Amino acid sequence: MASRRIILSCLLLLVILTSSSSAAAAAAASYATNGVSSSQKVKLTLYYETLCPYCARFIVNELVKLYQNGLISIVDLRLVPWGNANMDFTRSFICQHGPDECFLNTVEACAIDAWPNLKVHYDFIRCTEAVAVEGKHSQWGTCFQRLQLVPKPISDCYYSGRGNQLEQQYAEETGKLNPPHAFVPWVVVNNQPLYEDYMKFMNYICKAYKGPAIPKACKSLSLDVESFEKENIYSVCYAVQTLNSTKKNITNCC
Repeated sequence: MASRRIILSCLLLLVILTSSSSAAAAAAASYATNGVSSSQKVKLTLYYETLCPYCARFIVNELVKLYQNGLISIVDLRLVPWGNANMDFTRSFICQHGPDECFLNTVEACAIDAWPNLKVHYDFIRCTEAVAVEGKHSQWGTCFQRLQLVPKPISDCYYSGRGNQLEQQYAEETGKLNPPHAFVPWVVVNNQPLYEDYMKFMNYICKAYKGPAIPKACKSLSLDVESFEKENIYSVCYAVQTLNSTKKNITNCC
């Protein structure tokens, strides 16, 4: 009986040590992969609206490159879905591309809030914007099944009014930008707007990064951002008054 207890105790100790070692190894592997503290990361903020085609394409085709080339390990990415929207005196939302955009802005704000993990909410937003790029934004709900996500956190956020509160916060943040945003996508790196150079955001990230090891992706990018040739035509949605847009009136969420 005593020998059996000793054996069980040894097995228990072995399990504990193995679990601790595995956790430590996972943590070490994570640090080895990232190797960058939060204070060393470059802050990248995208101010956008969901149905601006240039915002959608930027999210779908450009931001994803941060994951493809590993630059996400040195980036603190934030998405702010408000863009060129306004609020009237009743605090109802008026969006540049109509009520569907107000609705999807709120849905994506809820996604950011419900799923704080960047990869989770970015993947959902990217899926939603990919559907919009295809001209099928009303089918955004298919992204739940595609990504195996439960709709309830989004519907709870939307119908409880939490989404409206989040959008009002994003409206306030966007309204306080200095200098004010002139269009979307409005890309900001370490509190400095890139203006029309937003497509070269990765070059600016590498230029701004002051951490320990230079990522491989940066070595293939020019760091001389001052020498970039300016484009004559910019693919943006300008911040003009939306006279033809209507108030947010969609109530069918998830």
